[in-house]
Amino acid sequence: MKTLATSALLASLIALPAFAAPEKYTLDSSHSQIVFSYNHLGYSTGYGMFSGFAGEIQFDQADPAASSVTVSFPVKTMLTGWQERFDHLMSKDFFDATDDEMVTFTSTGIEVTGEKTAKITGDLTLNGVTKSVVLDATLNQAGEHPMAKLPWAGFSATTTLLRSEYNLGMFTPFISDEVQVEISVEAQKAE
Repeated sequence: MKTLATSALLASLIALPAFAAPEKYTLDSSHSQIVFSYNHLGYSTGYGMFSGFAGEIQFDQADPAASSVTVSFPVKTMLTGWQERFDHLMSKDFFDATDDEMVTFTSTGIEVTGEKTAKITGDLTLNGVTKSVVLDATLNQAGEHPMAKLPWAGFSATTTLLRSEYNLGMFTPFISDEVQVEISVEAQKAE
């Protein structure tokens, strides 16, 4: 009888569903970019971009709040479309960046706000300053990639940063302190 009870207990434990855990996804550098924009003297909107960066998402599709994200890239990978603007942004007026100076983002919490939306809070380190920021994020799609035939996920997010909070406020208010940030990333499940 004791053996039967033990066997029944073991069988019931084996039959319990396994608890899902976040799965590691790595960013697809060729399809991930961060675009930023700012007002220039009221005459135009300036744009810049970071692309080709590395990062990882611990993605729990069943419980998105248990997910996390980390991203890093060199400041000097910034694209502005004009070499003189890039040179000025890398000067002492703004970043005074070294070749190995990195921008990093590490999530600290995720609040699910809808079926495919969430607020991702995290620590952004930019120009040697770390501040908490909130990304308004959307899961664009998750599933098998039609060409790679592997699990894939795509996300977009937006936030607004204040340049002055990162010691980058030169020429404010003529050049807007607010910088709009748009993020679009694709990630492949790690093998």
